Amino acid sequence: MKQKHFIDSHKGATFLAVLLLMAVYNQWQNPTAWVYLALHGTYGFLWVLKSQVFPDASWERPTNWAYGVFVVWGSLSLYWVAPWLLTWRGVQAPPWLLALCISLYALGLFMHFAADMQKYFFLKHFPGKLFSDGLWARLRNPNYFGELLIYAGFGLLAMHWLPLAILLLWILAYWLPNMRRKDRALAQMAGFEEYRQRSKLFIPFIF
Repeated sequence: MKQKHFIDSHKGATFLAVLLLMAVYNQWQNPTAWVYLALHGTYGFLWVLKSQVFPDASWERPTNWAYGVFVVWGSLSLYWVAPWLLTWRGVQAPPWLLALCISLYALGLFMHFAADMQKYFFLKHFPGKLFSDGLWARLRNPNYFGELLIYAGFGLLAMHWLPLAILLLWILAYWLPNMRRKDRALAQMAGFEEYRQRSKLFIPFIF
């Protein structure tokens, strides 16, 4: 088994997980719950499709069932706290918040998927070369920025601090170390220092 098998299966199961939560807490008449299902559910399906069309090489590493179930599925299930809080509390977000979260999701999905696709095809045709074009020209991790927008949209819909705290935990414990590790690896390549100086690590114009 590979890590991507556990990641993809969890992402794909999100639609069913949210649907189950809506059934358990009888949220069939809650528009916010349906919007959440549409956003997070389609994101899971699109992730699985992305994994088939332009997969991320970092998820191709082999792993065992214990790691896949308890570490991968266990950690990713933290993202299901938002729909649980939403359905359990019967949250009904105001229209302006619905519009904001949908907009964050749409922009984030574009950034995340377009950046991953650019990276995949560049590395496929120009292996070993520094990639600093397109969405990556001014931002060294536009895919992570896209994920930030996506999960911020999910978390805000729950109207609770906990999903945003979990997102911050993911950023500090996993995303940022990965970005720093990648920077150290790219530092060996010609042109990286100039690229580093003209680009931000993660968030446009800020960081």
